[in-house]
Amino acid sequence: MSTATKGLAVKIMGKEYQITCPQGQTHSLLDAAMLLDDKMNEIRKSGRVIGTEKIAVMAALNLTHELLANQLDSKKQDINFSEKISSLCEKVDKALVSE
Repeated sequence: MSTATKGLAVKIMGKEYQITCPQGQTHSLLDAAMLLDDKMNEIRKSGRVIGTEKIAVMAALNLTHELLANQLDSKKQDINFSEKISSLCEKVDKALVSE
């Protein structure tokens, strides 16, 4: 497993940044930069937030909120799946005992 890194240029809100990227992660990093750029441009176009730093903070908060909401939804789905499996196991046990 190689831990080599390479330089990668990403553009966010028209400004280019040189980022060090682990080998094999280029596509993921470019996707992340594109998502961040989109979110920051969306906030800037709304006109409610002025200043690159404030726009970056708002974008970070929005993306973090979405991430946490998705994690919570996934946990709820996992719990529901576990409850269904437990219920099915109980039914199978009852069916086997009654035979």
